[in-house]
Amino acid sequence: MKKRISAPSGKSSEMFRTAVFIILSGGFQDAYTFIARGKVFANAQTGNIVLLSAALFRGEWATALKYAVPLAAFFFGVLTAEGVHYSCRKNEKMNWRQLILIAEVVLLLCVGFIPDTANAAANAIVSFVCALQVQSFHKINGHIYASTMCIGNMRSGAESLFAFFRTHEKEALKKAFTYFGVICVFACGAGAGALVTTALGLRAVWVCCVLLAVSCVIMYTGEKAEKK
Repeated sequence: MKKRISAPSGKSSEMFRTAVFIILSGGFQDAYTFIARGKVFANAQTGNIVLLSAALFRGEWATALKYAVPLAAFFFGVLTAEGVHYSCRKNEKMNWRQLILIAEVVLLLCVGFIPDTANAAANAIVSFVCALQVQSFHKINGHIYASTMCIGNMRSGAESLFAFFRTHEKEALKKAFTYFGVICVFACGAGAGALVTTALGLRAVWVCCVLLAVSCVIMYTGEKAEKK
């Protein structure tokens, strides 16, 4: 009787070594759009909402539109990620998250060719990619986290640290270090993004393509190992 190959468990997508390159890319993308694409946040949609609201109250409609575009793109990115997940739920040959990573690489590769006269389009694509990423990769070592923003991770890290002080359970301390580690990696990605974008300009986003491709390879090899 032929042995049935089970569907990928997706655990390789939760490993820290997979997540680290995705998190680096998240920080890098925010620095890239802010420095090279008109001071718009790719990930921090809260910041875009604040700037959008301020522009609306000042009656600066063009400025408001600049921040509304990435917000809308992020919204549709979440819907798209959920659509891909639903469509691939019975696919036993490839983890749907690998398809998301491949799509992200292709889209960010295109962004590098968009001139600064079309920053709105570039920001929309990067925000769309960020939404795909945050919706598809939200667990690390079994813990819920965000790969493209820090506020939730900071809250969870502080909460876990308090739990350790209260119960002295090593698992709570380990969880806290996981969240603080994610924040540090994101900060490193943002710092590197600022330096590289200043040096390379619009093409700097291609660094994210490399980072995401590495994560895709790690996931692929991890899924192969799970099937053996």
